Amino acid sequence: MSWVIWAAAAMITVGAALAVVRAEKGPSMLDRTVALDITVTAMIAAVALYAASDRRTDVVPVLVVLSLVGFVGSVTIARFASVEPEGEGRVRTREEIAAEEAQRRQDELDEMREGHVPDEHHGGGAEGEVR
Repeated sequence: MSWVIWAAAAMITVGAALAVVRAEKGPSMLDRTVALDITVTAMIAAVALYAASDRRTDVVPVLVVLSLVGFVGSVTIARFASVEPEGEGRVRTREEIAAEEAQRRQDELDEMREGHVPDEHHGGGAEGEVR
């Protein structure tokens, strides 16, 4: 039976570690919210595993409190995420990327027709530089 507990503990640890990495990487608030929910769930699972392995029922209130903290935290973050800018961290479709690239090329062609030389995109000029 002990190998089952150790295997479950290892899976919970790996899941929590991957969730923390995901929370750190982002890129959007939704990714971070889901990752933090998974982290709280892993904590709940770890306490439940401890309670089951040692046959302790006195940690059930701890499980309830952790569940409530996870729920309230998710709802609070969701309220703040609803005011996140629309394009923030959103994954664009291939069609959207192609349309943006075509628009950028068209803008460059229009500038070249008007006689403008496109700016270099290698860091730009120094502050206060006279051209």
